[in-house]
Amino acid sequence: MRTKSVAIFTIVSGLILLGIGSAILLTPEGFHASNGIALQKNASLMSEIRAPGGLLFASGLLITIGSFRDRLRSQSVKLATLVYGTFGLARLLSMILDGMPSQGVIGATVIELTVAALGLVILARKSNPLTGPTPIAATARRNPKHLSNI
Repeated sequence: MRTKSVAIFTIVSGLILLGIGSAILLTPEGFHASNGIALQKNASLMSEIRAPGGLLFASGLLITIGSFRDRLRSQSVKLATLVYGTFGLARLLSMILDGMPSQGVIGATVIELTVAALGLVILARKSNPLTGPTPIAATARRNPKHLSNI
């Protein structure tokens, strides 16, 4: 993985989730009102709204931490891709089943699917043997005498 571009991806995607997660968790009425959604003061409804906010916040925290820890970076990319991809695809399904939402929600869908696609590109490059050292080259770097046996 190119560490600088992956670190930028995880920092940005993590900070976005931290911001959105904290807004949903702490001020769900205001957050949803920005998209024309009026929430009722109902303890059960507010619990159902705040719970995914907590999950988004925690995911954003883990993704952001992975930006600064090499050994967690791959997992951070996978988590970002999963979270953004799931939200984006679920919104697409909702558009099919329920109709078109507000422009803000459509914009969120575009951002979510774009971040997920970027994550898939990063993961594909990481697992593509053509973009990294070949097994023979990697072995040769560790033990040059091993090449004579190949």
